[in-house]
Amino acid sequence: MDLLPKSNAEYGTQEYWDARYAQEEDGASFDWCKQYKDEEVRRLFRRFIPDQAARIVMLGCGNSTLSRDMYDDGYRNIFNVDYSAVVIDKMKRANEGCDGMTWTVGDVRKLPFERESVDVCIDKATLDAMLTGEKDPWNPPPEAVADCRAEVDEVVRVLKPDGVFLYLTFGQPHFRRPLLQRDGWTLRHLEVGSGFAYYWFWMQREGVERREADVEALEPRRNGEEAAAAATGAGA
Repeated sequence: MDLLPKSNAEYGTQEYWDARYAQEEDGASFDWCKQYKDEEVRRLFRRFIPDQAARIVMLGCGNSTLSRDMYDDGYRNIFNVDYSAVVIDKMKRANEGCDGMTWTVGDVRKLPFERESVDVCIDKATLDAMLTGEKDPWNPPPEAVADCRAEVDEVVRVLKPDGVFLYLTFGQPHFRRPLLQRDGWTLRHLEVGSGFAYYWFWMQREGVERREADVEALEPRRNGEEAAAAATGAGA
């Protein structure tokens, strides 16, 4: 099997990933977007997750290095979920001895966690993979929209009242915001990187103490909408 799919739509299928992970050598890794070793990304995670004992769920972990990099940086309570039993088995074996880090076969659209039991949910382009079959970004396929909304609904269900959803994506905000926005929740974003930009979204319940003050210290590049929101203190 060629590691590259015949069409981008295959990135959104379990069959493609099972076959790919089975073919890859043990220890192989693949990361969408930025990596934790990138200083700007690492600082953002540290700002948004100041408590290294926080209960963190990695949505669609794959064989990304993110979980292990965060673990090595002091985060020791990480729950990794992916629908590929192949990659979960490989990652579990690769990370033996990492006490506090678990690997579970599961569907991000139906998370195996109790209501309001998680501090942080992280999606690093898992939603993006669900949308790879879209031909028109303004009108994604209804089934892809349903899958994305199901994941976000599960995030809303499992996060504690003061929890936060972090989403790193290459999708432009005007395409992603309609999939993420929920009544009673604030949604903000900023650009990450130079040249080819990625976007860092964070989502919290309304009324929860915000993290904007810490983010301001990073001097992020914002679009006009975000700059105006920051200036007025208004949520998006």
